[in-house]
Amino acid sequence: MSADARFRQTAEELGYSFDGEIKIGGNYVPIVRHQNELYISGQIPRVGDTIVVTGRAGADISLAQAQLAAKICAMRALALLRRSLGSLDEVKRLLRMNLYVQCAENFTQQSEVADGASEVLFFVLGDAGAHTRSSIGVYQLPKNATVELDLIAAI
Repeated sequence: MSADARFRQTAEELGYSFDGEIKIGGNYVPIVRHQNELYISGQIPRVGDTIVVTGRAGADISLAQAQLAAKICAMRALALLRRSLGSLDEVKRLLRMNLYVQCAENFTQQSEVADGASEVLFFVLGDAGAHTRSSIGVYQLPKNATVELDLIAAI
């Protein structure tokens, strides 16, 4: 099965479409290519015009909801790669993922939240989805999003 087919399968399992416009809000570009690397700007769990998961993990949001937010962010980043490259099969390797979790002060499961995104990236891209990562707890994220994710990919 191709990476694009696994992408479509994951979108169906999540119950969201990632075929529409990936909106950005500001004076930046969502993806930059430098030589054989693609840098994907931070993605929040937005589908269409709706931020699907908002609030603080460990206070307003459960671990499972935060993991869903991370999966949606990963799918948005993959959708940008797919549009830029024509096919996700062109990704040779994910190099780095940074995941930020808006969380309560006593929440310590940032890495478990990141596991949601890593699961999607490994499933969709196979061996090319293996990546280094950081998972970081923060006080606030744009639009009250629970999670924000950025990626660096090699092509």
